[in-house]
Amino acid sequence: MVGPWFLRREACRAYRPNTPILDTTLSAECEKREHLQAIERRALDLRGYLKVLARRWPTVLICLLVGVGAAQTFIALSTPVYAARTQLFVATRSGADTSELNQGQSFSQARVQSYAAIVATRQVTQPVVRELGLTYTPEQLASRITAEAPLNTVLINITVRDTVPARAARIADAVAQHFATVVEQLETPKQVSAPAKKHDSSAARVSPVSLGVTEQASIPTRPVSPKRLLDLAAGLLGGLLLAAALVALREALDTTLKTSEALGELTSLPVLGSIPYDRTSARQRIAMDTASTSVRAEAFRKLRANLQFAQVDDRPRVIVVTSSLPGEGKTTTAVNLALSLADAGLRTCLVDADLRRPSVAGTFGLVQNAGLTTVLIGQARAEDVAQEAGGRLTVLTSGAVPPNPTELLASDRMREVLGELAGTYDVVVVDSAPLLPVADTIGLAPLADGVLFVVRASKTGRDQVRGAAESLSRTGVRILGTVFSMAATFKGNGYGYGYGYGPAEVPVPRPEFGGAEPVDTVQRSAAGET
Repeated sequence: MVGPWFLRREACRAYRPNTPILDTTLSAECEKREHLQAIERRALDLRGYLKVLARRWPTVLICLLVGVGAAQTFIALSTPVYAARTQLFVATRSGADTSELNQGQSFSQARVQSYAAIVATRQVTQPVVRELGLTYTPEQLASRITAEAPLNTVLINITVRDTVPARAARIADAVAQHFATVVEQLETPKQVSAPAKKHDSSAARVSPVSLGVTEQASIPTRPVSPKRLLDLAAGLLGGLLLAAALVALREALDTTLKTSEALGELTSLPVLGSIPYDRTSARQRIAMDTASTSVRAEAFRKLRANLQFAQVDDRPRVIVVTSSLPGEGKTTTAVNLALSLADAGLRTCLVDADLRRPSVAGTFGLVQNAGLTTVLIGQARAEDVAQEAGGRLTVLTSGAVPPNPTELLASDRMREVLGELAGTYDVVVVDSAPLLPVADTIGLAPLADGVLFVVRASKTGRDQVRGAAESLSRTGVRILGTVFSMAATFKGNGYGYGYGYGPAEVPVPRPEFGGAEPVDTVQRSAAGET
């Protein structure tokens, strides 16, 4: 639990207003609830991070391969090292009396730890180097020797590591031999020189301890380094940690929107539709075939339904479709939204008001030279240059690209043209220019009944979305909602629940966008009616 006690107290009182809570402590029920909430938050954070790792799986895979490859390279470049081991027993020269044996045992255990520290000294290694004719110095040999004395024993284990197995065994035996000699020399008492004891000068000087080899070194058959499995596991772990760090860094630096929920939280606007990504959408913008039950087609039908029911009291007749930047799918959204409205029986007109980079005419294969700009400069009327697309949609293409698109779109004549189209058709969908690069839409949007704001998933930055939304808000225009374009979707074959039956003809009443309400026949999948 975090925070001052009085804040937690008020939180618990808000949860259970009729439960008395002491000023200095929380009730057991409140503490339990806070504990469960903390566990749930940690679980959500973990699941969220796992989802991020899954979304960034190429980065994770590459890092894992790099880690395993680095470990494999280290193993391949490392020289195998072998370890040979020998063991010595430390004994004391004492009488047969039990007390003397116990004293000798205690003496050996007290000294054995000090003996182990002598193994790697120059007094031991220099004779070994000289005897075996080794190519390295006594200090280098000392770095390859380790000695340990197990607790409460009189044993000393000596281990020697070398790149040649047989040489490691020879060195271990030689070290054990010279080490025993050095210890016995150190423990041998020196003769005391005194005139009164000249007659004892012939007495033999004997060391109180003796070291014997209990286990000769054998030639090792397997290297102790490198350890393949351990190194590969370390490489895998290192790759995973690297992947986690890179993913965390990319997520921290990535300001794009990944989910429709994030878009709604950022803009505080309703997300009317989430259009799944399709690789063919760049070449084939039209998803709204009459009998199409694809995922994208159903997404645009859902957008149509949400747009209709979200504006029940004041249905817009002129809708401007725009985005922050080019390439976010605004034209695709405008085209398919207009087609879905026409499929619902509404008289719909699609206007290409993107006078910088018009693309509606190319989408339907229509004539572009005569269109909106022709009407704005007074050379023709809208009904004279309007064209039919698919037998159910009226399209007013852009016309010739003018030198002053911003002024034309914000003019009174443009207001008059939109008013005439709104009087003729039930819905007018206007494809406009992006908000941030040019000011065309800022002048056009106030002439419409509402704006539909398209945002591309994992592409548009938060600052760009926020800046575009603020630009629209400053004009006082009515923002109907947002569309999350090119979003990630599940893998499947078309729309439905997998039952295998096709669409059925269902008569439905036409929604009110103004005007009469004829009944028309639209295509609805049988799965959608369940």
